[in-house]
Amino acid sequence: MADYDLAIIGGGLNGVSLARDAAGRGLRVILFEQSDLGGAASSATPRLIHGDLSVLERRGFRRVRRALAERRTWLAIAPHLVRPMRFVIPAHSEERPPWLLRAGLFLYDSLTGRSGLPGAATLDITHHPVGNALKRPFGTAFEYADCVVDDSRLVVLTALDAAERGAAIRTGARCVRADRTDTWRLAVVDRGIRRTITARSLANATGGWTSTVAETVLRQPQPALVAMQMSQIIVPRLFDSDNVYVFQNSDGRLIFASPFAHEFTLIGTVTHDFTGDPAIVAMSGADVSYLCEAASRYFRERVAPTDVVRAVSGVNLTPASARRRDGTTLFHARRRKAPLITMFGGDVTTSRLRAERAVTRLTPFYPMSRPWTAGAALPGGDFAWDRFDHEVDLARDRWRFLSEPQAQRLIAAYGSRLAAVLGEAKTREDLGPTFGPELTGAEVRYLMTHEWARFPEDILWRRSKLGLTMPAADRDPLAAFMAGVNDSLRTG
Repeated sequence: MADYDLAIIGGGLNGVSLARDAAGRGLRVILFEQSDLGGAASSATPRLIHGDLSVLERRGFRRVRRALAERRTWLAIAPHLVRPMRFVIPAHSEERPPWLLRAGLFLYDSLTGRSGLPGAATLDITHHPVGNALKRPFGTAFEYADCVVDDSRLVVLTALDAAERGAAIRTGARCVRADRTDTWRLAVVDRGIRRTITARSLANATGGWTSTVAETVLRQPQPALVAMQMSQIIVPRLFDSDNVYVFQNSDGRLIFASPFAHEFTLIGTVTHDFTGDPAIVAMSGADVSYLCEAASRYFRERVAPTDVVRAVSGVNLTPASARRRDGTTLFHARRRKAPLITMFGGDVTTSRLRAERAVTRLTPFYPMSRPWTAGAALPGGDFAWDRFDHEVDLARDRWRFLSEPQAQRLIAAYGSRLAAVLGEAKTREDLGPTFGPELTGAEVRYLMTHEWARFPEDILWRRSKLGLTMPAADRDPLAAFMAGVNDSLRTG
C-alpha cells in the first residue's frame, strides 16, 4: 500500500490549493516545497480578486462571470485576506471613450450577480476626494467594486487549512527523482535527509519550474511552454483615499495603483516573455520606467524610478499554443501508470476552482467525498466580510495596547485566530522583544511553530510585509531570535 494517495511538488498557490481540496475530501496528502511556501510567483501577483476588465473587453464573458462567482466565494471564506474596494478609472481623452467605459462597467455589474457590493458609478473628480491625487485635466472617472488580496498569506493559510485536515506540509524539501509504475516512488531530500515515499498519484505544481521538474525529476514529456514574467513596483504612498486607481496606458494596458501596507502604493503589472532561471528573476530598469511613466500620466506627483522602494517579480508558464491567463491543468493516466496532474499558471481568483476540478479528476481512481472548499472558511475567516471593522474593534477592546493600524494589520493577517498569536497579553511588553515598529517575539514564535516560517525573509516578505518598515539594525536580532526558537524547538 502506498504511503499517500496524493503527493504534490510545489508549495505555491496551485500546490497548496490542491493539498487543501484533496485533504478535505479524505485523501492522504503530502506536499513538498524546496524553499518557502509562496516563495516565487505566488507572492508576485497583482493582488487582485476580480473578473478582469481586460478579459471582458476581449468578450470573455463566461470567464468573467466565473471569476466574479469566485470573487463572491473568496469574500465568504477569506474575509480577512480579501477586502472589497472601490476601483476608479479616470477617463482619458486619448484612450477609451467614456461611453465605452460606462457600458463595459454596466455589463460587468450585470455579470456579477448578487454580490452585496455596490454597483458602478460616474464621478466628477474635480469635486471628489479621489481626484485630489490626480492631474487637473481629469474631470470624470468611473467607479466600480472589486477586491484586493494578500496573496502570500493566502498561500500560507491555504496550506495551514490543508495541514489541519491531515495533509503533511514539508518545506525545505526537494523531490529529486520520481519513478512511475502503478504508484509513484519519490526520492526527497528533506532538510538534508534523503527519504523515499510512495504515492498513488502525483501533482507537479512547481510554477516556473514545471518544465524543468517534468524533464529532470519526472522524466515525462510536456507540451511546449512559454515562461512569462510579471512585475510590480512599490513606492511611498501616493494618495490618501482607500481606492484602487485603474489607469489606461497609451499601449492599451490597464495599470493598477493600490494602497499597500498602509504607507505604500503598489503599481503594476507589466508582463512579458522570460528566459532564464526563475529563481533569480529580476525586474529590468525598462520595466520600472514603464510603470513609473504609466502612473505619472495620471498622478499629480510624478513617480520616478528613484522612488521605488521594492520591485517584485515572478515567473509562471503558459502553453505556447495558447497564451492562457486562467491557468492550465493537464491530467495523464493510463493502464498500470499512476495518475499525474500538471498544473501551472492562472490567477489568484480562480485558484480554488482549478484545484477543485483537478482533484475531481482523481475520483475514478479512489473514492472521495464531494467538493467542499467553496463553503469552508480559511483559518481565521469565520466572520462576514462586512464585519472586518467590527473584528478590529473587538481586538482593540481585548488588547488595549494595540493602535488601530496595528489591529487592522493583525486582523488582516490572522482574523478570528488572533488570540493564538497574542494570547492573554495585557501590555506590549508581554509579547516579548520587538523588531521594528510592529513585529513582536510572540508573533515570530507563532509563525515559526504554526506557519512554517524558518528565516527572517519568510516573515518579513511573505507572512507579512514588515520588511518595508523594519530598520536594517533590527534584522540581525530577529535572525538571532529565530535561531534561538529553532534551538528550543529541536531540544523541546
